Amino acid sequence: MRYDLMAQEALRGVIREALIRAAGPEGLPGAHHFYISFKTEGAGVDIDESLRERYPEEMTIVLEHQFWDLHPEEDYFEVTLKFGGIPKYLKVPYSAVNRFHDPSVGFHLQFEPVMQASATASNNGAAEEPAKLQPAPKKKAKPKKAAAPGKAGAQAKAGDGAEVVSLDSFRKK
Repeated sequence: MRYDLMAQEALRGVIREALIRAAGPEGLPGAHHFYISFKTEGAGVDIDESLRERYPEEMTIVLEHQFWDLHPEEDYFEVTLKFGGIPKYLKVPYSAVNRFHDPSVGFHLQFEPVMQASATASNNGAAEEPAKLQPAPKKKAKPKKAAAPGKAGAQAKAGDGAEVVSLDSFRKK
């Protein structure tokens, strides 16, 4: 039944409803504003090529005071924002959105990546079952060296060679 996917789709409906209200005649009420992060290479994402080059994987936009032509549709939204003073059109399917945040009320949604399901049909005409999210194969982790003094609380940044270490490697056998 994939209730996890059904729940994510329902929560994407929350984004759609929030955008419908923001696009209405009243606009965003009070201090409400939205941070929307999405995968720039997601299926159906339509953004200016200069933005895609600048944000090859993910982009976060802010809808607060200066946005134009906000059109929330059933499966996507369109909006025009200024980047460096130049208006740019964006079309973002809700399936490409991975985070939505309204800091004025502390509301936050985070989504798992949407897997593209195979639409091929079998001999009897029935569609194949959608692809399921599978955990990555487990690798035997190597114990890490102790952190250098003063670096104990530092967070790893993407691409800095950080690795996830299994606690099993530290347990006595």
